[in-house]
Amino acid sequence: MISGRGGSMMRGGRIRPPRRAPLAPPGTVDEFEHCWEKLRDALRDIHMRNAGDLSFEQLYRYSYKIVLRKAGQKLYDRVKEFEEKWFADQVLPPIWALITPNLVSLTLEQAPDENVMERRAMGEKFLKGIRSSWVNHDLSMNMIADILMYLERGNLKGNERPTIYTAAIGLFRDHILRNTVVEQNGSTHLVFEILTTTIIDHINMERTGDAIDKALLRNCTSMLEYLFETDDECDGEQLYLTSFEPTFLQRSEDFYRAEAAMLVRNNDASTWLRHTQRRLNEEATRCRTTLSPLSLRKISEVIERELIVNLTDEFFTPDGSGVNAMIDNDRFEDLTILYQLISLVDTNKSVLRNALSSRVIKLGKEIEQALQNTDFSVAQQADAEQPVDGTEKPKPKSLNAAAQLTAAAIKWVDDVLLLKDKFDRLWSTCFSEDFVMQTALTRSFSEFINSFGRSAEFVSLFIDDNLKRGIRGKTEDEVDAVLEKAITLLRYLGDKFKFEQYYQKHLARRLLHDKSESEEVEQEMISRMKRELGNNFTQKFEGMFRDMRTSKETSEQYRDHIRGLGEVDEKRIELSIRVLAGNNWPKEVMGRTALPDGQSAKIHWPRDIQGLQDSFFKFYTRSRNGRVLTWLGGPGTADIKCVFPKIAGKTSGPLSRERRYELNVSTYGMVVLLLFNDLAEDEWLSFEEIQGQTNIPQVELINVLTSLSVIKTYRVLMKEPQSKAAAKPGDRFTFNREFMSKAIKIKVPSVNAANKVETEEERKVTEMKNDETRNFVTDAALVRIMKQRKELAHTQLINEVIQVLASRFKPDIALIKRRIETLITREYLDRAELADGTPTYLYVA
Repeated sequence: MISGRGGSMMRGGRIRPPRRAPLAPPGTVDEFEHCWEKLRDALRDIHMRNAGDLSFEQLYRYSYKIVLRKAGQKLYDRVKEFEEKWFADQVLPPIWALITPNLVSLTLEQAPDENVMERRAMGEKFLKGIRSSWVNHDLSMNMIADILMYLERGNLKGNERPTIYTAAIGLFRDHILRNTVVEQNGSTHLVFEILTTTIIDHINMERTGDAIDKALLRNCTSMLEYLFETDDECDGEQLYLTSFEPTFLQRSEDFYRAEAAMLVRNNDASTWLRHTQRRLNEEATRCRTTLSPLSLRKISEVIERELIVNLTDEFFTPDGSGVNAMIDNDRFEDLTILYQLISLVDTNKSVLRNALSSRVIKLGKEIEQALQNTDFSVAQQADAEQPVDGTEKPKPKSLNAAAQLTAAAIKWVDDVLLLKDKFDRLWSTCFSEDFVMQTALTRSFSEFINSFGRSAEFVSLFIDDNLKRGIRGKTEDEVDAVLEKAITLLRYLGDKFKFEQYYQKHLARRLLHDKSESEEVEQEMISRMKRELGNNFTQKFEGMFRDMRTSKETSEQYRDHIRGLGEVDEKRIELSIRVLAGNNWPKEVMGRTALPDGQSAKIHWPRDIQGLQDSFFKFYTRSRNGRVLTWLGGPGTADIKCVFPKIAGKTSGPLSRERRYELNVSTYGMVVLLLFNDLAEDEWLSFEEIQGQTNIPQVELINVLTSLSVIKTYRVLMKEPQSKAAAKPGDRFTFNREFMSKAIKIKVPSVNAANKVETEEERKVTEMKNDETRNFVTDAALVRIMKQRKELAHTQLINEVIQVLASRFKPDIALIKRRIETLITREYLDRAELADGTPTYLYVA
């Protein structure tokens, strides 16, 4: 019997010569014809599936004998003629019978037909006919090629003609698929065209939800992958790639374009995303199971172009169901699909990146707008309290100006952090922690934070409030989270120099008024700033802590010194001194803003206080020659033991007896109160008299007298005229003998510390001072760079200065140019010019 190709006769790739072939029967004229008749009958039996009794060895001997007689080419032509006739007589008629006018109109002419089942059955019948013809022909040609193996290996070796198998397989392409079908109306079509459109028609049926025979389609497309345009069988010239796939892609493009139009009309963004993702998955599966993996990338590009690129603008609307709605409603699944789809068509994700950036900036502006529309005059938490048991709702607690500013800062920071947490979740959950998306989010957050003029002040106030009382009762992890939030916002600030100014003020208040909840947390905050921004940024902060530690040690040494002098005086004033280095502390703390020339006023201290100051100065300068101490009354406090006499005529109640209280007031407040010690009962002191006797700056004196005479709970002095207005020149004051309080120790709040908030005018002054400091910092950077480089081109100098100052603030190029001109005028730099005309600067000083 006949075996398949490469059967038992093939061993080690060599062809064994057959046994001696019998000669032709006596009297035969042409031995070739005799052998050919035997082979022709065998070929017919193979096609008719009657090859069970054929002997491979005997048939092989016939072809071997013909080749030995140098008639191999003639045998090659006879086999090819036989196959062509077999196609014409046996294969084509059944296929023509399957190509009905209905099939042609439904596939090629795409005539409408509501009966899907009938169309599918008609197409499957045709495809099965093609598949059956191909399978039979391929199997027969494998067997025939085995018989004619010696013809292929011997006679055709080195010949330009293709192997008999290749030529015979190509006949199926030329005589079946490229056969022309003539319709009754005279129009002509190739069988291949009908085959292609039928396959595509079935694929479209599956796309619309109908079931099809996937295995049947896969057999047909495999046949097209196996067949080439010519018998040369060049790579990339399979019929599937050259003829079928272009038509398939074009029809698919038409299908998805129509589907895209329907999506825009009838669906929202969420439906579009899910539908597009489902289509991509379906086509990937279809290429693996129904068509060919060769088309996967190309059909995916069709979907990406029609359903993603062309529809992106339609669904990236600023309102409605677009990306903004997905972000606002935390639709993580939709955003994940959106990111995956956009990534397929744009590695930079430009559309999504721009949409996210715009949304972040808009939501940031809404936070700022909401801040302006919120009333911070009352505590916000009071709104949430509900009446209990029908009782009256508690009145909200009113806030002073400083508390209102702190409340606004905390709300703004909390809202910004909530917004950042939201987009961080989107970034990690939906965007696969994509660096491109992270960069876009970082830039957009930085843009809207720095567009808010008070961002640096609010970040500092947020830290100040937490370090004063916000971390009270919190665990170590919770404290760490607060510090990390602060550092996160600090990274976004462009003008870190302004933040440094505010943080210096707030830190000074915490340290000098013992408001800090934990020194360890304060130090940790500064350590994190140092890691983030460098040593230069935190030098002043660290210097302030050094001053506080040194002052504590100095105070202890002074007390030991006093105790070592002899007997302790019971009326001795206890002194706790804080020696501050001027460069580390804000100008407001050091008293430099009290007078127009920036010098502090010379206060007229009480005699006892002057003696104490002289005593400490002598002790301090024993080991510190040349030091100058300037006494500051503004930032200090004093504890005063006060005795209020009983009121004549009062026989009951607190006023009927002597009352003793311990008042905690500012140092200036102590100076003022001591003036009333020897004052007669009916004697008053005017504002001007008090100022003349103490020389306290007017602004500070107004704050002191207001806190002592206006606030009802702490009204130690009586003011005339009595009102709730702040003290002012022209008012008179006397000791309030009827003062009483339930508390023994009373802390009188300083109006300056509690209510002082920068006005717009003061804010402009602060900004001007910041600009002056920026000038000095820029000058220092320019001199330092030029001192090292000696000579530098203009553009390069500008770039290096920007790079050096970027960690503190973003310098304006115009500012740098002005400072260069100033340094040239001051003869630190000089102009020069390179040979090519490039402007250059030389270091002179």
